[in-house]
Amino acid sequence: MDAYFGDFRLVNLLFQRSLAAIYLIAFTAALNQFPALLGERGFLPVPDFVRQVPFSAAPSLFQFFYSDRIFLLAAWAGIVLSGLLIFGLFEKGPWWLLSAAWLALYFLYLSIVNVGQNFYSFGWESMLVEAGFFAAFLGPATMKPSLIPVMALRWILFRLILGAGLIKLRNDPCWRDLTCLNYHFETQPMPNPLSWYFHHLPRPILAGGVLMNHVVEVIAPLGLLGPQYAAAAAGALIIAHQALLIVSGNFSFLNFLTIALCFTAFSDAALKWVLPLELPPARGSGVHQYLLYALAAATVLLSVRPALNLASSSQIMNESFNPWQLGNAYGMFGDITKERYEVVVEGTAEEKLTPATKWEEYEFKGKPGGVLARPPQVAPYHLRLDWLMWFLPFSAEVTADGVFVQGQELWFVRFMKKLLEGDRGTLELLKPGPFRAAPPRHVRARFFRYRFTSPVEKKKTGAWWKRELAGEYLPPVDLAALKAAGL
Repeated sequence: MDAYFGDFRLVNLLFQRSLAAIYLIAFTAALNQFPALLGERGFLPVPDFVRQVPFSAAPSLFQFFYSDRIFLLAAWAGIVLSGLLIFGLFEKGPWWLLSAAWLALYFLYLSIVNVGQNFYSFGWESMLVEAGFFAAFLGPATMKPSLIPVMALRWILFRLILGAGLIKLRNDPCWRDLTCLNYHFETQPMPNPLSWYFHHLPRPILAGGVLMNHVVEVIAPLGLLGPQYAAAAAGALIIAHQALLIVSGNFSFLNFLTIALCFTAFSDAALKWVLPLELPPARGSGVHQYLLYALAAATVLLSVRPALNLASSSQIMNESFNPWQLGNAYGMFGDITKERYEVVVEGTAEEKLTPATKWEEYEFKGKPGGVLARPPQVAPYHLRLDWLMWFLPFSAEVTADGVFVQGQELWFVRFMKKLLEGDRGTLELLKPGPFRAAPPRHVRARFFRYRFTSPVEKKKTGAWWKRELAGEYLPPVDLAALKAAGL
């Protein structure tokens, strides 16, 4: 078996350090944003959620009791545990101590994801939870490694990459006619500083990028289940592809987590070319091996529905088949948005509204706002409010008469109410801007069509974007009206 797959002690070490670093980022983002979004006075309060959803449907530490103070303790516990794992402070102890640390990290983050509602509904959240669970069975680098947890982690990577490739081919025709990248860099959730330049690449290069995407996401994953040389080649291709995604957009920690999973595609012999570490002699553990046999059986059972989903013509993506977030369906960008619309939020201090009323715009930290602002680099950090703002236009339709909104999201209306209240936690989710001294009297949201400027326009004006008003998304409201509506 070693001759076929190689050794994995160095792989285990590198993967666990990388995964712990991603957990550190995820818990830090939660510490900074969760109370304002989901806390006791948040947009979608956790206490309201757990009253309606039982533990069996959403296992979480916060099912028993939630307060913002309890949450902060949990988030800090996750940060501390992640830091200890990064520095390998559990490596010198018994294997079960390292496993317990990973399982604690897994359950702490599962507790956040399972009550996170809209703000934690992203595929990479489930993937981080699942990867943390299987990391608990790798063991320290001082122990003889097993292929079982390594292959379980490769299986996550396989489902992610192949799932992303198949759902593209099955859905949007632009993936088949090689035109998706004509739109993607401009309409992706949160462009970064280089997205503008990628958007203006020659069309043949963009078409070649789509073709290469199919090679990496449909063909390369098959190598992950083959002999070691094939798995290593697949891992290298996927890493290169993920690096391109990192430099051309902001996808939270998704690409970084994918690269960490790619480390399991290599053997120690391959990694020593770039990480020449000498490890102490390996020791075995009979009890650990028996646990791995149970893990293998459980993984097979958990894999039935995800495998059937991959083979299905009605494939779904980013779906959890059980509340413990194990054995999930993954995928990304099955459909590409062809036009970019943004909801722009504004406020005014004026009590009486007239056509001459002066409105001031709230700027977000990541999503496009002012046309002169350069798109920021925020990944691997996750700006959750900004991401959900990207989804809002999908519930609206631009017509000849203006904008028809199918229905306002509850979290968005409560966000507007928080602005009217001058809520400090909410304002910290935004860039420093207007109404810091006193809240506005009215707020509104308008619907704009955004496009990247052309090279000539950017050189002349310095603007990254150009935008045109499409209509009204939310008419002006004041605090009294929202309170009267029971919000």
